[in-house]
Formats: sequence, C-alpha cells, structure tokens
Amino acid sequence: MTITEIKEQNELFPVFLKLEHLCVLVVGGGNVALEKLTALLQNSPRTTIKVVAIEFNKAVLQLAQEHHAISLVPKAFSPEDLAGADVVIVAVNDRSASREISNEAKRQGRLVNVADTPELCDFYLSSVVRKGNLKIAISTNGKSPTMAKRLKETFNETLPEELDEVLDNMQQIRNRLKGDFSAKVTQLNNITKVMAKSEGAPKEPVAVPWWKKLFLGSLIAAVFVLLGLWLSTYAPVQAAMGQTSAFAHSIDPLFYWMILAGFAAQMVDGALGMGYGVTCTTILMSLGVNLPAISGSIHTAEVFSSGASGYSHYKYGNVNKKLFKVLLIPGVIGAVVGAYLLSVVGEEYGDYVRPFLAFYTLILGARIIYAAFRKTKQRKKIKKAGWLAGAGGFLDSFGGGGWGPLVTSTLISKGRTPRFVIGSVSITEFFVALASSVTFFAMLGMSHLHIILGLILGGLIAAPIAAQLAGKLPVKTMFIAVGSLVIIWSLRILLKAVGVF
Repeated sequence: MTITEIKEQNELFPVFLKLEHLCVLVVGGGNVALEKLTALLQNSPRTTIKVVAIEFNKAVLQLAQEHHAISLVPKAFSPEDLAGADVVIVAVNDRSASREISNEAKRQGRLVNVADTPELCDFYLSSVVRKGNLKIAISTNGKSPTMAKRLKETFNETLPEELDEVLDNMQQIRNRLKGDFSAKVTQLNNITKVMAKSEGAPKEPVAVPWWKKLFLGSLIAAVFVLLGLWLSTYAPVQAAMGQTSAFAHSIDPLFYWMILAGFAAQMVDGALGMGYGVTCTTILMSLGVNLPAISGSIHTAEVFSSGASGYSHYKYGNVNKKLFKVLLIPGVIGAVVGAYLLSVVGEEYGDYVRPFLAFYTLILGARIIYAAFRKTKQRKKIKKAGWLAGAGGFLDSFGGGGWGPLVTSTLISKGRTPRFVIGSVSITEFFVALASSVTFFAMLGMSHLHIILGLILGGLIAAPIAAQLAGKLPVKTMFIAVGSLVIIWSLRILLKAVGVF
C-alpha cells in the first residue's frame, strides 16, 4: 500500500478588479497604510479611497494632497465607516484591533485584507510587474512577500519594453481577422505559435549531398587561385610584400594610440550610453593633439562607432523601438541647428553653454546614484522626451558634447531600465552624429584623417563587446556606473569653466 503525499498548492483565484468602479476603505494612517495606498494608486489611480485613522503621517498627508480621490477621516474606526465600502484594507499596528475590524467587515459582507496577517485575509495584494498594457500579478500564497518582490524585480529587468508594442500589434491583427470565433482563434494561434518555440530548440539539419559540398569547395578554391594568379601578373608577390612593409613603417605611431583611444571610448559609451567624447578628449589631450583636431575628429569618428554600437545594441535586444522613434527626429534637428550655429558664430559661444549643462547633469548624476541604493524605484512617465532629444542633439553639436550625459541620465533618473535606455540612445546617437558631421563637413570641410581612422577602427572593435556587456551588467551596477560617469563629466566641465583645467 502506497501513501501519496499531496503537496500544498496555491488555491487562490487570480482576478483583476476594475477598482475605479468600487470604493476602498483603508484603516490606518502610518507607513503600512502608505504602502497599501501607493500600491492601489500605482495600479488603479482613479480609485475612490477613504482612509480612517486617528492620525496620519506626513507621507500619507502628502499623498492625499496629490490625489483628489483620497479622502482622510481623522477618527478612530467604527462600524459605520464600512458603509459604502466594497473592499477593506486594514493597516493598523495592533493585532487585536485588526481582528475586530476584520470580523466586523466580514459580518457586513465586505472583502478584507489585513496587513501581515494572512489568516484574516479574504484576498492578498500581489507584487505587480507592468509593461504598458501587460500586467503580471505574483502571489506566494501569503508566505513570503519578500520573494514576490524579488521576482517582480527580476521580471521587470528581464521582460523587454517592446512587449507593449507587441500587444498593440496583436490588437490590430485581431481587429482585421475575419470569420467566426473558431476561425479567429486558429489564425491567432498560427501567428503566435513562433513565440512558444524555444530559441535554443535544435533545428533539423538540412542534408547536403557530399558531392555538392566537394564541388562548392573546389569551385571556391579555384576562384581564389585564379584571382591570386591574375593579381600576381600586375603586382609580383615580393614587390607587394615590400610595399606592405614600407606602408606599415610609414604609419604615424600616433595612429595606434588613436585605435586604443577609440576602443576605450567606445567601451565606455557602448556599455553606459555616454562618455565617448569625454574619454576621447581626455586621451587625445594627454597625447598632445590640438583642440580643433580633437573636436572635428571625434564628431566624424563617432558616426562610425555609434553606427556599430547601435547595430550591436539592436542585435542584442537592447533597443526600445518606441523610445527610438520619439528621440530620432528631434535629436537630428537639434544636432543640425547646433552644428550650423557653431560653424557660423564660432566655438567660444559653446563654452558658455557647457557649464549650465554640466550643472544640470551633476544633479542628475547624484540622483541616479541615489536611485541605485533606493529600495523602491518608482518609474515616472517621461513627458516631452522629444524636446529632451532636441536639446541633447543641439548641445552635442554646439557645446562639443552632451548627448549621452543629458539624454541617458535624464531618462534613467526617471526610472527607465538602463539597458533599454542605453541601447535606444546609442542607436539614435548614430543619426545625431551623422547629421552633425554632415553639417560640419558642409561648413568647414574635413581634416586629420589619421586620427579619424584610428578612432573609427578602435570603436568598431569595441562596439559589439560593449553592447553585450550592457545587457549583462546588474541594474544597480549600471546605475552607479552611469551616475559616477555623469558626475565626473560634469565636474570636469565646471572646473574647466572656472579655469582649473
């Protein structure tokens, strides 16, 4: 006779409520009540909420001022407070009082949640992952809210921002489908079937006959042999080797340092979304390169390195397409206007702009580092991102740098995921740098080719490595690294403005 052990299961029924159609009563006015109110407003900001407590802390009072749907009732709880309430949340630091309130609410037919007391709850408030219209609720059956929070953080970092765009596309497809319900379901299943397949699933190999492999290999080898023989009639091998050796000796040693500078700058910029200009300028100045050569060379080389970086970020899935579209056109317009004005009025006016930008980004850098150590990172909606991109493009051209420090740091300080911000800003940077460089070429021409080529070569080598690194760094590490780089960049500009450098 065998005894089968039945494992405990989570038998809670998951449901999403339209709380804006219901009334919620919160009993308590301290930190626990604040946590519950914040969760309610983050998910259903139009919910009507009544808060009953003898006293309220400052944070609850501030929240009530910001949300008119919250009404505060400064009194001790009484059964009459349950009138009109559909859902009751008890958040008082008194177990006996919590039990009495819970019993009274249930007697009157209300659904009750009692903070930190699962046995008194009719429902639990889950940890929620949000990606636009997609919402995932996580429950541990009341056993470990901490584990639910950790899972929430993991999903927030793992799930791409583009999921909301996928949902929009699926809605459009669904609206265009024809036929009865069964036919529509079949069509949608066929469309989404690819999402259920594992990327690592082995594919059936296509059998290629041995004779075909041999034929193709021989044909390719023959082409290379004939090509080599044909070239040798025009340039004998010995002479070609001599010319190659002479060319290598004729290269300015500074060229190799430029490759190193381009590599280092792109590693920083590709991984953190900023710092290309700062890193290049620092290295080139230490090598004794004059400032006009530095400015022109960096803007030109940045076109190629940012192009390689943007492609690499796109390849590794670090780009948010919606954010890219918002930043693109304003950033290009700002870059063209900034480059044109700088070409007309001269570089000295750019020096007046940099300190103001540096002061702003210094504050942002401090906020980013603070956010890295903050337990809960609230994601704020970014308003006027197009204007931000326009300002970044203008300052990058007119002020000699600032696209990454301004745009990347502002977006990250609003709670956006660093990986997708860096990827989206990096791919947009290619178009911004291209627009700026074309304008500079048209107005001033091009020079210092050996510096430009060295920076380009180093940047192309580093771009795919840096893009892959950006997707693997922990979020906290990226926050600290970005914030530190922004502060260093800002302090350098401010110190230079007062004559220290």
